[in-house]
Amino acid sequence: MYRPTDAPLQAHSVRSPSPSEVQGTWQAHLHLGFARRGGRTVLAERRHEGPLVVQKALYPEGDGICHAVIVHPPGGLAAGDQLRITLDVQAGAHALLTTPGATKWYKGAPLRPASQSIDISVRQDARLDWLPLDNIFFDDSHARQRFTVRLDNGATALGWDCALLGRRASGEAWVRAGLRTLTKFIGPNGRPLWEERQAIDSANPILQAPQGLDGRPAYGTLWGVGPACTPDLAQSLAKSLPFDDGLRAGATALPGGLLIVRGVAREPEALHGLFRQLWLRLRPLVHGVPGQALRLWST
Repeated sequence: MYRPTDAPLQAHSVRSPSPSEVQGTWQAHLHLGFARRGGRTVLAERRHEGPLVVQKALYPEGDGICHAVIVHPPGGLAAGDQLRITLDVQAGAHALLTTPGATKWYKGAPLRPASQSIDISVRQDARLDWLPLDNIFFDDSHARQRFTVRLDNGATALGWDCALLGRRASGEAWVRAGLRTLTKFIGPNGRPLWEERQAIDSANPILQAPQGLDGRPAYGTLWGVGPACTPDLAQSLAKSLPFDDGLRAGATALPGGLLIVRGVAREPEALHGLFRQLWLRLRPLVHGVPGQALRLWST
């Protein structure tokens, strides 16, 4: 049953709007720190500036795993907006993060892109589940994303990133837009595990190429980090992954215990369904805890 944490929290930061907010852009920062207290993971730190918050900690799986829902009240990012999220999952803690809805990237300008930076530290023997809903990149949007995960000895992590190019439900194509992303995973002692840069715009041939999206507007990456993320596991997953016109996926393993599953789809719901099934299947292997569907997914 969901219930709020009884752990003490740091006071919320409250401030007046900055000049950039008055001029129509948002500059927001959210910091969360999760700590192990006995057999309980608590939300020990919570600080924010601007419209980026979590309301309370939730415990649908018992005291050992703390769930938090990150809320961005404006619902999306427009030209010049800058969001920054920092997470610290301290030694032995287990945190699960999600969002109540998709992140929308609105019409912008190439010289004033919207940006989001996420920096996560997973300390010794800690566990992280990072399960946000997808990013929807509107036509005429110009987005910049940075995502960094740092893991100490014994830490494990599971998560995903999903994207939809254009508001397909409204019949909108992605024809005058651009996207730049940087993803980095860093292991113990600063050892690089995975770094990937993406730079695409709506005229890029990769969007239609067979070795790229092949005309499919929904795509994403599921990742796992831990001793269980071996080439044998990737091979086992690959045998069960779909490969048809509506949904295609493949799995691979990188040195250092990192598993990657990539997928492309005609409709985002198909990709969401696949990644949720994989997360439920992988969670007992990677984290050593049962997979349990989020109640938020059924609301």
